[in-house]
Amino acid sequence: MSLAIFDLDNTLLDLDSDHAWGEFLIEQGAVDATTYRDANERFYQDYQSGDLDIMAYLALALQPLAENTPEQLAAWHQQFMASKIEPHILTRGEELLARHRAKGNRLLIITATNRFITGPIAERLGVDDLIAVEPEIEAGHYTGRVVGTPSFREGKVTRLDAWLAEEDTTLDGAWFYSDSHNDLPLLERVDHPVAVDPDDALREAAEQRGWRIISLRD
Repeated sequence: MSLAIFDLDNTLLDLDSDHAWGEFLIEQGAVDATTYRDANERFYQDYQSGDLDIMAYLALALQPLAENTPEQLAAWHQQFMASKIEPHILTRGEELLARHRAKGNRLLIITATNRFITGPIAERLGVDDLIAVEPEIEAGHYTGRVVGTPSFREGKVTRLDAWLAEEDTTLDGAWFYSDSHNDLPLLERVDHPVAVDPDDALREAAEQRGWRIISLRD
């Protein structure tokens, strides 16, 4: 059974769920609008340019999890799914998942967005296996800290290698779909790398390497 691996943000979704969650928190009055939006935008630009300090970003992104109760976070996430995620799930992305599922491939989402945000999204997409940034939980509450290696850039490879060992499986015949040049380390590891609505840097790399380029947008 070969793996079909998918990035999430701007690949199966037509937005970045991490960035969208920050905007959602601002709308709820959960964070200071000006300060948080400025930082959220700055980090998003750093991500797009390939200059993101992932630990500095996570210090910002995970703090609201630590500052609110699990009950409040769950209620917010339910609203977030309905208003910010559901309208941005790509139909052609779901069709691609279905084709791989029908082939008997094992589906895996690997994302640099944290599990609190992405767990319900993966469930909604019918994908059981998820590698995401792991927020630390103590006594049922988030601490604002990260457990282990963030699944970002080379960290995706590190986390995937550990997962493969745990699952006693390999990358033989694996696919990986992504939109971002930040995922080049993992795209270079699989037999079937696919650039999905790629950013300029990934498009250039894909063209140079002869990788398949597709669009899941209408």
